[in-house]
Amino acid sequence: MSSGSDPFPAWFTALEARHLSRLTFAEVRRGLQALSALYVDRGKRLGTGAALEGSGKRAAFALFYAPLHFLLVRDVVRALGAGEAGPRSIVDLGCGTGTAAAAWAVESGSGCRVSGVDRSGWAVAEARWNYRALGVRGRALRGDLSKTALPGRGSGILAAYTVNELDDAARVSLLERLLAAARRGARVLVVEPIARRPFPWWETWSAGFRAAGGRDDSWRFPVDLPGRLRLLDRAARLDHRELTGRSLWLT
Repeated sequence: MSSGSDPFPAWFTALEARHLSRLTFAEVRRGLQALSALYVDRGKRLGTGAALEGSGKRAAFALFYAPLHFLLVRDVVRALGAGEAGPRSIVDLGCGTGTAAAAWAVESGSGCRVSGVDRSGWAVAEARWNYRALGVRGRALRGDLSKTALPGRGSGILAAYTVNELDDAARVSLLERLLAAARRGARVLVVEPIARRPFPWWETWSAGFRAAGGRDDSWRFPVDLPGRLRLLDRAARLDHRELTGRSLWLT
């Protein structure tokens, strides 16, 4: 586990300056409200298609959801002990803005390097900026996660807020590839939200991970959000006094 100081406060301050230099807080708030409507009313996953069309929604994703992903994954990594004797490298499948893998890397120490892949050019550029701002060694590339080589011993593989966005065939293939990587010695972490309706694929994945010696957890962590994040939380009619999620973990 990292013994350095917490990089989150300084990073979030820089993140605010980055996005509020381009848009007003009111514009970001409207973007977040539009994102929330897409997610709740249409059942679309954040980070795909229409969810990131327009500067307001992109800024809202970067300034609101990315910090929440960092905080949740950091707590999950700490609870699992996933950063102890941490992986030397992490492959982040569907990296988005990069903050989930960055959280794992921060907990794993300064020697850990992240390689992110995502189909969105905007997300890849944001991930690169976040790596630098968080002091994480890493790179992000635009690409297809189904064609990304998976490492073995000494490495970590992360799929955070990614698996539910795949079609059925891609999901089946990815599960097989992740279990094979774990047999070669990789540590595999899957993180998804706790949804109102259960994901139909989760039980299959959970059974696969548990049969291989892994675990399936649901999490609730208390959180004290920074002021601007609390304002956005209220704007989206949310109440993040707790961070919630579920994970699959296999070593």
